[in-house]
Parts: sequence; C-alpha cells; structure tokens
Amino acid sequence: METYDLADLAINQGPATWSLAFSRAKLMIVSEYGTRLWFIDVEGMTDENLLKQFADSDEIGVDVKATTIGGRQMRGRAFFHPNPQHLAAAIRGDGQLEGYGQP
Repeated sequence: METYDLADLAINQGPATWSLAFSRAKLMIVSEYGTRLWFIDVEGMTDENLLKQFADSDEIGVDVKATTIGGRQMRGRAFFHPNPQHLAAAIRGDGQLEGYGQP
C-alpha cells in the first residue's frame, strides 16, 4: 500500500465544484492480485453543509482532483461518503486514478 498526504483536494459534481478545507487528507493506493484500488480519508472538514448535503443525497458520485504535499496531481472518479458527526469523509475511487504512475 502506498500513501500520500494531500495538500489540496477538490471535488465536483455536475456544475458544482468544492475545494475541501480539512486538517488532514490521505490518499491510499492498494495494489493486490493485479488490481489497484484507491481511496482518500479526509478528517477535520470545515464545510458541515457540504457533508450534510451528501449525507442527505443518493447522488454521491464525484470527480476528484488531488494534489499531494510534493505537488503531484492526480484525478479520478469516486464516491463521496460523508461522516457529518465526525466532520470527515471517505472518498472511494471508482476506476483509474489519472496521474498515478507518472512522476
């Protein structure tokens, strides 16, 4: 498993785009048996309205753009799973993570 601390994280759904404010976000990439999964755990989110909006919605598919602490940019399609009670979210990748494997 590879992990990357994120400096910047944005999601969009249709015409709406949110730049997420957080205290910690970590991208994890798991390669196993010829498959690759990715997910992002976000903690200390400040936008409670966004978390509530996704908690109340059946439409949780988003496009993700992440920038690591080292400046590497990656993007992909994912599902946004909010946890309003803990001001956190789990973002589960759905398919390829563009920018991974490219320095």
